[in-house]
Amino acid sequence: MNDSRKRPAQGRRERHFFMNLKSSKLCYTLMTLLVCLWGLEYIIAKKALEDFEPLTLVFFKYGVAFIVLAPIKLIVDRRIAVRGKHIVPLFVCALFGDVIYYAAEYQALSYVSVAVLTIILSFVPLLSILIEWVLYGRRPSPLMIAGVFACILGIALVIGVDFTQLRGAPLGYALGGIAVLAWNIYNFFTEKLTDNYKALDLTLYQIACTLILLAPYIIAHPPALASMTPAAVGGAVYLGVVSCAAGFFIYVNAISVLGATPCALFSTFMPVTAAFFGLILLKERLTPLQIAGGAIVVASACMVLRRKSLSDARADAGERGGA
Repeated sequence: MNDSRKRPAQGRRERHFFMNLKSSKLCYTLMTLLVCLWGLEYIIAKKALEDFEPLTLVFFKYGVAFIVLAPIKLIVDRRIAVRGKHIVPLFVCALFGDVIYYAAEYQALSYVSVAVLTIILSFVPLLSILIEWVLYGRRPSPLMIAGVFACILGIALVIGVDFTQLRGAPLGYALGGIAVLAWNIYNFFTEKLTDNYKALDLTLYQIACTLILLAPYIIAHPPALASMTPAAVGGAVYLGVVSCAAGFFIYVNAISVLGATPCALFSTFMPVTAAFFGLILLKERLTPLQIAGGAIVVASACMVLRRKSLSDARADAGERGGA
């Protein structure tokens, strides 16, 4: 009798917790925190990649994340319910968002500088807007397009890129382009799946699919014991706990509330946060031009997010009115 009375109360607490996470204001706040955390990833990943191969680092990163999230899932609820029709989409998310994206991004660092790669990755929201236009008929306003390009220009100023560097290795650009496309595929497939799964469940299932996909590679290419340096292991732990476990939970939940394109727009803030941490942690100096670039990025991204929110609200109102 006591157990039967406790279960509904636990269920109510769980539903209340996840309903709180559906607040758009909270999602915007958590996404702002997330881009700060992800701003450190470039520095930590680049150091860890001195000892680990790209896919090895991805495997350890997601392995740590699974170890962190699996017990939380068991505490929250022990129900594992993956619908058969969603198995392929889950593996598509894992393949493009977790394997291809990070493999391409990490490998691109061997051919182009972090500054140039950051410029390439800043095209993620622009491609997202174009995909919405072509596939879903959500036509962007000229002001939104202009705002995204302003973000890209601001990013170039923040990282102080020497535009002569843009004549870099073609393979580096190709890998960066693959990463941009892969991340957008991940975003839109994940957005579809959020209608059927809670953020915690979807994050854990995607991580499990990633580990399954990478297992054959790790078995065939086990890391050497000498590569297990404190910097590499510590980097993998940080990336697993912060960037992957906490990061993807926040990101997946935000996609379910805000949509794929608004979440993609937050990627434009990462060079700004990376520059900020460089100032604080590495004692790097910021020029007035870099500060101006940061202001352009923040102002432009906020404007585009606002315009996107209003556009989606009008579209939803039109659909309800038509119904």
